[in-house]
Amino acid sequence: MNSSKRILFLVEVAILSAFAFVLDIIPFLSIKFWAQGGSVSLAMIPVFIVAYRWGLKGGLLSGLLFGLYQVAFGQPYILTPIQGILDYGVAFTVLGFAGLFAAKVQQSLKERNRGQFVWNVSAGILLGCTLRFIAHYFAGVAFFESAIDGMGIYLYSFLYNISYLLPSFVLNALVIGFLFYKQPRLLVLRTAV
Repeated sequence: MNSSKRILFLVEVAILSAFAFVLDIIPFLSIKFWAQGGSVSLAMIPVFIVAYRWGLKGGLLSGLLFGLYQVAFGQPYILTPIQGILDYGVAFTVLGFAGLFAAKVQQSLKERNRGQFVWNVSAGILLGCTLRFIAHYFAGVAFFESAIDGMGIYLYSFLYNISYLLPSFVLNALVIGFLFYKQPRLLVLRTAV
């Protein structure tokens, strides 16, 4: 990667990761009524944009920064080290695995193959959200010593995390698919002159 492309990469990752955090803290853009964190918001979209523009490396770095911003400037809910690492370090970083679909997303958009485009965007977002769910699930198992009466810790963590991540997946897939389809230049990399 030449120096101008590297600078563009770093700038985009930093700005879009910060934008993800901003989207998460704006009250009317984020539905937050879960007791231990979790929200339905548009906050993952900038991470997915980086992942589809720059691939796996950009996506993972953007997700990691988003998680670090949550800890540094947000209101993190951390009670144990393993829970904190899983909920903030791992869960947001793995969103970047959507970058594994970057080439396919760009190719299907270039070929104007709407079906393949929708499939590839959705598959990448589903992969990122599923991995995030797994990280939050195990953090919940590590965190919740007692769940709701009569409900085991494994079921409680599953239901708690799926209750906001499933709607988040649907919302983010719809919005990012629409964004890329209407503004395909969001996927085009340009090097600085």
